[in-house]
Amino acid sequence: MTIRQEMLTSAKRSANLLGESTSLVVSFLTDQLTADGGFRGRSDKPDLYYTLFAIESLIALEAPLPIETIAPWIASFGDGADLDLVHLACLARCRAALNQTADASTILNNIEAHRTANGGYADNKTPDMATGTAYGAFLALGAYQDLNIEPNNPETIANSLTSLQSPEGGFGNSAEIPGASAPATAAAITALRHLGQDANETALTWLLNQIAPDGGIGAWSGAPAADLLSTGVSLHALHHCGVELTDETRQRSLDYCDSLWSSRGGFKGHTSDETLDCEYTFYGLLALGNLA
Repeated sequence: MTIRQEMLTSAKRSANLLGESTSLVVSFLTDQLTADGGFRGRSDKPDLYYTLFAIESLIALEAPLPIETIAPWIASFGDGADLDLVHLACLARCRAALNQTADASTILNNIEAHRTANGGYADNKTPDMATGTAYGAFLALGAYQDLNIEPNNPETIANSLTSLQSPEGGFGNSAEIPGASAPATAAAITALRHLGQDANETALTWLLNQIAPDGGIGAWSGAPAADLLSTGVSLHALHHCGVELTDETRQRSLDYCDSLWSSRGGFKGHTSDETLDCEYTFYGLLALGNLA
């Protein structure tokens, strides 16, 4: 399975825990669709990034997609020439979800413009890109998979990622910020696994140890609070590497996810957040699915 297929398979299992509340989540997501054709982010404007999470969430919950509304809006981005790496990866994944195959090679050429000197991918394109980031490699590899094309020189992507592992065991996102973070570690573990590397036991142990007493996972060691993005991607990485949680830990993580869900149907990002959105709703589904 591809990175996307694994995430969808996990998120689908969330319905086993949501039960009758699944319909509330579907209603929340469909309410975020704008008249322009995309789903709104944290404002009333349609946003490609949040549209991706809405599409994937609806697919995971086996809800109908308003394809006639979404498809023309997605197609309007063309080959994504003006997009950064994050939004290029979103475009590739939206295209995969809607079976839009045109411009695949050109989209990937635009992604290759983010290739760094050490064979990785940079989140942001700059004149001198020496080293890649964990997030950049994860996004680029996923985009290649989504568009059904093999990446160029995958071994250099793996080497770029392994260079980011910190002494404490986790991965930092970049060479400039070497401290380990949970999202970067989850991204690196997942990308390396899809590049044929064996499970990195040191990184998995570090990631497992990030589960806080409340069951959530923060972005870095000692973060003041956990967040749903870090929790969702970390639980996903651990699960797909065969790491078993104890019953007590699993229940604490379930309680943490439940604390961020609203009866309006969406999830918020952390306990101090008051806004529900499509991104965190997907990460809520991902977390629940890997705990189901």
